[in-house]
Amino acid sequence: MATRKINVLYVDDEEDNLFSFKATFRIKYQVWTAGSGAEALKLLESKPVEVIISDQRMPQMTGVEFFEKVLEKYPEPVRLLLTGFADMNAVVDAVNKGKIFHYLNKPWNEEELDKAIQCAYQAYLEKQQIKEQNEQLAASNGQLEFLLRQKLLS
Repeated sequence: MATRKINVLYVDDEEDNLFSFKATFRIKYQVWTAGSGAEALKLLESKPVEVIISDQRMPQMTGVEFFEKVLEKYPEPVRLLLTGFADMNAVVDAVNKGKIFHYLNKPWNEEELDKAIQCAYQAYLEKQQIKEQNEQLAASNGQLEFLLRQKLLS
């Protein structure tokens, strides 16, 4: 039985980078691309995504600003930031405001980026497992509280 492909969204304002990313990873992953943060937000409305990779330096909306907006509506996908500039302020903002999982330099190295996607997906799965366990625990607690109230009332 074939394993399901990881859903990856790649956001970059440079068309060549979008093409290169898709050409490199389309066989291994289910890849969606967007040329802007606004386009990516629209895509997230209809596509299930586990990992989002965004360039930092884009017109209209930086990668950090994009991730801040993503967090408001879609907190589950794991976020990776790419930038070709050694801008430590952007990295600090990305960690603090965009809650990124990993930071990578541009131009990206295929092996390094692939490994980061795999690690991000594992983090995504772990978060989903914790969420499910918390829901099960809440349901069990509700049942126990109900039984306790029944015993106290009888």
